Amino acid sequence: MRSGIIALIISILMLFYIFLNYYIGLRGWQFLGRHINFISGKFYWSIFWIIAMSYFVGRLGDSFLPVHSSKVLKIIGSYWLAAMFYFLIVFLIIDVLRILSGWLKISIQMPYLGSLPPIVGGIIILFLVSGIVLYGSWNARNPRIVKYDITISKEAGRYNSLSAVLISDIHLGTIVDNSRLQKMIKMVNELEPDLILLPGDIIDEDVEVFVEQQMVETFCRLNSSLGTYAVLGNHEYIGGNAEDAVRYIQEAGIVVLRDSYIELDGSLYIVGRDDRAGARFTGQGRKDLSDILEGIDKSKPIILLDHQPFNLEEAREAGVDLQVSGHTHRGQLFPNHLITRKLFENDWGYLKKDDLQVIVSSGYGTWGPPIRVGNKPELVHIEITFKQN
Repeated sequence: MRSGIIALIISILMLFYIFLNYYIGLRGWQFLGRHINFISGKFYWSIFWIIAMSYFVGRLGDSFLPVHSSKVLKIIGSYWLAAMFYFLIVFLIIDVLRILSGWLKISIQMPYLGSLPPIVGGIIILFLVSGIVLYGSWNARNPRIVKYDITISKEAGRYNSLSAVLISDIHLGTIVDNSRLQKMIKMVNELEPDLILLPGDIIDEDVEVFVEQQMVETFCRLNSSLGTYAVLGNHEYIGGNAEDAVRYIQEAGIVVLRDSYIELDGSLYIVGRDDRAGARFTGQGRKDLSDILEGIDKSKPIILLDHQPFNLEEAREAGVDLQVSGHTHRGQLFPNHLITRKLFENDWGYLKKDDLQVIVSSGYGTWGPPIRVGNKPELVHIEITFKQN
């Protein structure tokens, strides 16, 4: 019964995706395609649908297409998802203006863009969207380092301060490959952190790519005096390989915390929650935070890794001092940050709720479209000062 409902939902979403692409393809033909003499309708629509469906063909074709062909299709399709998003916005704006012009009795005839001939308008739209995608691709490959200086009003044994690096949403796989991981490792090691914190979505569903590109060996180059700690995100579960993901991540010397904690030198606690999305894939929900923290000494600093910055009140009530999260990508594609801002109390940056401090990263990698517009990929450098003895 449940599988039938899931199949129905997927079918509806695919039909909606096809409808949106048809709308974009039709407007593209009206503005540009039909005004180019050497392009026939059959040729235009054949190329259009190959591009529009390439991501899904590449994903489904992993089992029967050559590896290189499947990879190329997924890359083309990923870029198309971004282009599709912005083509949709542009064409909707034009059509809304056209409808309003009819109501207001202003003469703007479709498919003209203002008073421009269709082919000129089409070229402008094509260059506009292409420019956005090219910029977003460059932007996604040039992460920055964001720094926060925070104070936790608790003693931490022999530690007066600690330097931590937060890296969320790396999404390692076909798009964010081993070369991008190597660049990330170099940036992290140059910061010489005491702690490295990975709050989920380390692997982008496909564990096989992680293994084939020997990313375990690359991860082993991470350097920190007190270790690297990670939790799972929703994408490790979406791929259906959560247990394999945990095994490979641990092989790299990373401690994976699943509704558990570890005490460092009797001085502070690192706590990791399983992602809330895991229940949809395993049928087993995660533990309540209060149960995870039962029996620990709350006079010591508590740092929590939780992939999604959801229900921050629970962490505040449980006595957590610092929560680090990711997941939101800060919308990834402008203006999606307007949505994430509504969905989460803190969708990016720093928030203080009484004694709880929350830092949410926009993430290092990307999911789906390999571009970022309106936000930047980042590594977060956190300098933590504790109450002095």
